[in-house]
Amino acid sequence: MMGRENNEKLARLLAGAAFDIWDIYAEQSRTTAITCEDNRIDKIVSGIDSGTGVRGVKDFRTFYGFTNKEDFESLAAVASTLSAEKKTSNKNFTLSDIQTINPHKIKIYPADILTPEKITFVKALNETARAVSGLIRQVSITYLEKTQTVEIINDLGRRVADTRIYCTVIMQVVAAKGNRIETAYKAISGQKGYELIKEENFAKHILAVAQRAVSLLEVDKKITGKMTAVLSSEAGGTLIHEAVGHSLEADIVQKDMSKYKGMVGKKVAAEIVSVVDDATLENKRGAFCFDDEGIPAQKTVLIEKGILKGYMNDRITASRDKVSPTGNGRRESYKFKPIVRMSNTMISPGTGNATALIKDTKNGIFVKHMGGGEVNTVTGDFIFEVKEGYIIENGKITESVRDATLMGNGIEVLNSIDAVCDDLGFEVGTCGKDGQGVPVTDAQPTIRIPQILVGSK
Repeated sequence: MMGRENNEKLARLLAGAAFDIWDIYAEQSRTTAITCEDNRIDKIVSGIDSGTGVRGVKDFRTFYGFTNKEDFESLAAVASTLSAEKKTSNKNFTLSDIQTINPHKIKIYPADILTPEKITFVKALNETARAVSGLIRQVSITYLEKTQTVEIINDLGRRVADTRIYCTVIMQVVAAKGNRIETAYKAISGQKGYELIKEENFAKHILAVAQRAVSLLEVDKKITGKMTAVLSSEAGGTLIHEAVGHSLEADIVQKDMSKYKGMVGKKVAAEIVSVVDDATLENKRGAFCFDDEGIPAQKTVLIEKGILKGYMNDRITASRDKVSPTGNGRRESYKFKPIVRMSNTMISPGTGNATALIKDTKNGIFVKHMGGGEVNTVTGDFIFEVKEGYIIENGKITESVRDATLMGNGIEVLNSIDAVCDDLGFEVGTCGKDGQGVPVTDAQPTIRIPQILVGSK
């Protein structure tokens, strides 16, 4: 990271370049990954990456460059290359003292734990999974830790710093019987230190993953047609992230690629449905103190009691629509320009009881775990895989179903939801968009959709 003197020099160079928006993003990331595959430690990889990205925006055109050299001359050369021909006075530009806010309490810094302890943890999960059944053919366990330190300066005169520490465990189990192969997967992650490993019951998690992979081998029941669907809080927020979240990113809206364009203030969901994107949630994977443009993290209400309240914005999209940025300008690293991204996106919990809701549902499908899916943001149409689902008969969960898919339209489904429970389940992931991946969390309570098309592969 550069010192204050060089930061100020570079900032003044950009301040005199007649950009409408500009920023400097300096980053240093330290990562370690330990992977167990084929019953052995397959990889141990550690690395450090650091560099600085410089962005200028003029008339909504973005000029971006980066370097992994930390000397001032290299950065000044990048900034000079980006600078617009027209110059302006920068005498009034002042740079604030550095601002740091870190509500994400870290109890055990990952770097303080020796590698052999981490290897022992990964091996133990592998052994626990393999002991479940002789039908298990492959187990993959990956432990990841990352410490990302960023410093951002922008044309508003803000100079902010943020340290983001992530700890992640990815578990995948493959079971096979005859020609049948089934896979189960779970990832647990957050802005936490090694206390994530100490506090979570990973033995319980890997047992559940392994048992699910084995149990899927015996599932043959298939169902199709329009029916009631109860989505468990354990299904996470795949539905809200894919079918709704991306369509509420302002850059998608401004490109006429969202069905939600022009619908602010209008009813887009049932009155019992509210949706928020909240980057301030303590220790959640999608949280941060400042976004990657230097805007403070915030909670953004997207849908309130069925009414669309607004979109997620970065500084560029906010400028186009003449609204305030929502702190959703994010980037994968210093090598990328910031774009509008989700953070922690969820359907807010309601007042219903999940157990009572099942009893109140005569027939349908109970979705416990979702898989992958696709969505057309222009039309709102989606299709999602049900990784673990069960038939509901006379208010009771009965036999498992195989290879089910849910098909529908985002707005239509949101408007049809007739029950929102008081539980809330979180799922973590890395969201891809425009060639960039950023850490996110999705969440939802148990909800009921009275009628949705269920298909089968």
